[in-house]
Amino acid sequence: MTPMPQITEGTLPARNDLRTPPAMIAAIIAVSVLASAFICWLVYFHTPSDVGGAHLRFLPFVNAVLNALSTVALLFGFRFIRARRIPQHRAAMFTAFFFSTIFLGSYLVNFALHGETHFNRLSTWWPFYWKLLASHIILSTIALPLILITFFLSLTGRFPAHKRIARYTFPIWLYVSITGVIVYAMQSLIH
Repeated sequence: MTPMPQITEGTLPARNDLRTPPAMIAAIIAVSVLASAFICWLVYFHTPSDVGGAHLRFLPFVNAVLNALSTVALLFGFRFIRARRIPQHRAAMFTAFFFSTIFLGSYLVNFALHGETHFNRLSTWWPFYWKLLASHIILSTIALPLILITFFLSLTGRFPAHKRIARYTFPIWLYVSITGVIVYAMQSLIH
């Protein structure tokens, strides 16, 4: 049996000759803005349909697990790219994207059903919690278009541009995934 050749960045066809279509980037940003606007509406204006909390109360825990799994996949993806193990890097990043996508769906269902979780503002943890939550929310709105653009650049073979933007996407995505778990832990332990 012939061993499969190791695919490295040098063996992948770099699409340096292609200019990234501004319309595609604009579309990704537009979709991200619409998604953020929908989440804002869901959190602040939509009346939850299960105020009593009878259905799917386990979703916040599932969301934290999905964020943790995304974090693990991101860390493996980073490790693989540093070792120039491109196929493993791609697999890890697709795995992180999968977990983050499932998280987003579960998050939306949870907010549609139960609404916002209120943290005890009298807690000594409140000053830390709201700053962490605010940074998490702001960076998550930035992460969505960055993630989509980074994936678009990779999938279309624009690796130099992919590498340039991934330097910003990775730490933001990682921070959002980790802080999502911390926010859940604080809400469930101190709530």
